Amino acid sequence: MRKSIAIIGAGIAGLSCAATLRDAGHHVVVFDKGRGLGGRLSTRRGEGWQADHGAQYFTARHPLFQQQVQNWLGNGSVAIWQAHPAVLGSSQVPAHDAPVRYLGVPGMSAPAKALAAGLEVHTSHTIQGLIHAADGWRLSNAEHGQLSGIHSQVVVALPSPQAASLLAQASPSLSTLAAAHRMLPCWTVMAQLEEPAQLGFEAAFVNSGPLRWLARNNSKPGRSGQECWVLQANAHWSAAHLEDDAASVKQTLLMAFEQLGGPPAVASSAHRWRYADCEASNLGSVWDATLGIGLCGDWLHGGKVEGAWLSGHHLANKILEREQG
Repeated sequence: MRKSIAIIGAGIAGLSCAATLRDAGHHVVVFDKGRGLGGRLSTRRGEGWQADHGAQYFTARHPLFQQQVQNWLGNGSVAIWQAHPAVLGSSQVPAHDAPVRYLGVPGMSAPAKALAAGLEVHTSHTIQGLIHAADGWRLSNAEHGQLSGIHSQVVVALPSPQAASLLAQASPSLSTLAAAHRMLPCWTVMAQLEEPAQLGFEAAFVNSGPLRWLARNNSKPGRSGQECWVLQANAHWSAAHLEDDAASVKQTLLMAFEQLGGPPAVASSAHRWRYADCEASNLGSVWDATLGIGLCGDWLHGGKVEGAWLSGHHLANKILEREQG
């Protein structure tokens, strides 16, 4: 019986790798510490409102990813957002050749769920140990200790700091490589409003103050509920205030929103993304064929959702080429 391949991380990179390997006939098992799929492709829901509090949209430039997006459009898990974001805080005007912006429908995680169809996925599994034995790889997690399965290969599809920590014993060289890639944080506030904001735009890039982005979430296809705006701080401000309490972050970002013309929020919540963006390389992915362990993620393939998908696909093909060779 062919052993399964373990994928650690159920974001777009891990699921792209898993789906490619599955389509080639492999049995793949995916583990993720979260309760859902998609990583930063995430939507928060509350009483009467929803907000995409991670990735706001994604674009598709590479032909392989464009083909994948067409598949998602075809099955209804993705839609086009006909937005024309304003640019605030500078004289810059949006480019005429602005890219097509895509969204998961009805929430941002929908394309991740589409990739995961037919896969064996274990959520709420925080993998903490990778043990390389003669018969393959064994995994242990925080919730259940050592797991029973044996895996022929392991794919680590985590943000670079988490990958570095997990690989410290299993592969010091890959751990060192991952540790050299810095990731950037982002504080996000979800603001529910009593009345629609009269700002003259549905979304905007902000080039001054603590904010970098704001968007009317209910302007996006498939979204419903009361008026809700997503406010995202820039990476520099987020890093400087990374350990601040959520209440003070909310106060600062809501004040910045009001200074831009937004009305006061009737309710709000904050989320800290420690690993929201990255200073990405163009390695694509990394594969140690001797150990049977590899790395993929947006931080290895130019960043963003497209980079994550391409990195996972890239690594899967390295694994398959090794087998065929």
